[in-house]
Amino acid sequence: MRRALILAVLLVLPTAAYASDMLLAQPRWSLEVKGGVFAPSLENFSGYYGQSTMPEFALSLAYKLRPQVELGAGVGASWATGSALAVSHGTLAGKVTYDLYPVNLFVLLRAVRSDEQRLIPYIGGGWTRMYYRQKVQDQGTVSGSADGYHVRGGLQISLNELDERASSSMYSFYGIMRTSCIFEAQYASAKEDTTSTDLGGTAYLAGLLFEF
Repeated sequence: MRRALILAVLLVLPTAAYASDMLLAQPRWSLEVKGGVFAPSLENFSGYYGQSTMPEFALSLAYKLRPQVELGAGVGASWATGSALAVSHGTLAGKVTYDLYPVNLFVLLRAVRSDEQRLIPYIGGGWTRMYYRQKVQDQGTVSGSADGYHVRGGLQISLNELDERASSSMYSFYGIMRTSCIFEAQYASAKEDTTSTDLGGTAYLAGLLFEF
C-alpha cells in the first residue's frame, strides 16, 4: 500500500511541477497554422473559374509585446484553375491557373484577462502584399504584386483545460504553454497598379495556435 502511494506521488509530482512552471512563465511567441477558403474580389471570378472560392492555407509567427498585443508576419497560398481573364490585358483566355501568395505584417490584439481563460476573442490588421501568378494555356505566364491592407477577427479556444497532462507534456517537451483552436474571418484589399484590379477578398479560416 505504501509503495503504491509513493509511486502515485512520484507520477503526479512532474505534472504538478510543469503546471507550476507554466503559471509562472508567460509565452513570448505565437505560431498559427490554418486553412480554409478565400473568396476573391475579382469580378466574375465564379463565372470563369467555376466556383466562388479558392482553398487557402496560411502560416504566421508573432512576438508578444504583452499578453494582449502582438506584432507578427504571415504568408499564405491560394490557387484556382479555369478559363479566366488574363490579369495583364483583360481578354478571355483558355485554361488558366491562378495562384495568389499574400504576405502580411500585422498587429494583433487578444482579449486576454487570465491564464485560465478558455475563450479569447481577437482582432488585428496591417499591411499586405499580394503576389499573383497567372499561367495561361499557350500564352505564357503573367506575374506581379500589389500592395494593400488586411483586417481580421476571430475566436481562440484554449485546449489546455481539456487534457492538463497533455498540455504539461507539450510544455515539458516543446515549450508550448498553450494550444488553441482558432476560427477567423479576414478581409484584404490590394489593387494592381496597371489595371486597378483588386486582388484581395474575404477568407474564412480555422486552425491551431501554439503559444510558447
